Amino acid sequence: MDTPTNFTELVDLLVELIQAALPVLAGFALLAFLWGLAKFIFRVSDDEKALEDGKNLMKWGLIALFILVSFWAIIQVIQQDLGFEPSLEIPLLPKM
Repeated sequence: MDTPTNFTELVDLLVELIQAALPVLAGFALLAFLWGLAKFIFRVSDDEKALEDGKNLMKWGLIALFILVSFWAIIQVIQQDLGFEPSLEIPLLPKM
């Protein structure tokens, strides 16, 4: 990765970094939601605190997923409005 020499290259670099981080963050948010779901399902009759913890974890996992998808959409809109080449595909991890 070269050092950016103008504003366009700097924005492209920042967008690439954000798009590389979004799938990882979305994976963690999905994992948090699924962990909360498992806590909710397997602790239904045992413990009220575990039930509430599961609900809270699911809630925050969904909120995180919503924020990440919204953030990705906002980046796409800004990228198009500023005249940069839009990347309309869902961001994926870079191939090695």
